[in-house]
Amino acid sequence: MNVLSKEKESYPVVEKYKRFLLLERGLSKNTIEAYMTDLAKLIAFIQEQNIPVKEITTDTLEAFLAQLYDEQISPRSIARIISGVKSFFRFLVLDEYLEDDPSELLDSPQIGMKLPIVLTLEEIDRILSVIDVSTSEGTRNYAIIETLYSCGLRISELTHLRFSDLYFDEGFIRVQGKGSKQRLVPISETAITRINDYLPYRRQLNVQKGQEDFVFLSARGKAISRITVFYYIKQYAEAVGLQKKISPHVFRHSFATHLLERGANIRAIQEMLGHEKITTTEIYTHIDRTFLRQEIIEHHPRNKRN
Repeated sequence: MNVLSKEKESYPVVEKYKRFLLLERGLSKNTIEAYMTDLAKLIAFIQEQNIPVKEITTDTLEAFLAQLYDEQISPRSIARIISGVKSFFRFLVLDEYLEDDPSELLDSPQIGMKLPIVLTLEEIDRILSVIDVSTSEGTRNYAIIETLYSCGLRISELTHLRFSDLYFDEGFIRVQGKGSKQRLVPISETAITRINDYLPYRRQLNVQKGQEDFVFLSARGKAISRITVFYYIKQYAEAVGLQKKISPHVFRHSFATHLLERGANIRAIQEMLGHEKITTTEIYTHIDRTFLRQEIIEHHPRNKRN
């Protein structure tokens, strides 16, 4: 059962919250859907308990979280759900629907820091080496991977990249990030060359109406999907025997890590990645320290083995 379709009638305040996320906070459709999916779990719980939104207490929310733990939902997912629930109740107080916030005292579970998967330059080169650039598909895919890595893009940012966002003469592209926020990102000469190599093949496609401005297209002339990009990256990784579990996002992680390893300022990396908080970018300082320790242990004279 789709809980949210039922609550439109019973809980109109939830629909009001959804409009708030879209119009006031300017969040993307995918982000809003994630918020609403998590909130639907709470709505389902209070429906079962026959509790109106205005009568939700901290005890109600503690019982809700206990149910999530009983369902063996991971601590990371529970932390995300708590964050969404807190956002919802902050809105209710702001909207004067509630006087007090029952979620204020909720604690998120402790989550061990999980370092993202990162590729070495050699591994990236190996992946690129198996792409057949004599084909239109291969030329496009090479340009896609080079752009993902060169600019540190999210997959949604790449699939929505438009010709009107390209400023090759200046060496930049304009990126539509989360919450419809725009940023300018430097693009390498290599990525520019690979995109230009792809354009003659792209011009041969029967481009669908409304898709003319998208840079990367499927064989059917529509903006390429994230699933298609994921599929090809997985195929190339398997072709070179790469054991790491990779996705398009791994190239973004690799981009940030390689910049940091080579001395780039973390604030500049934050700006390029489009992170709102520096703490999000700081995950890469942990990767950098891990890399530094490995380098020292490997090359320290006291650790040399005869």
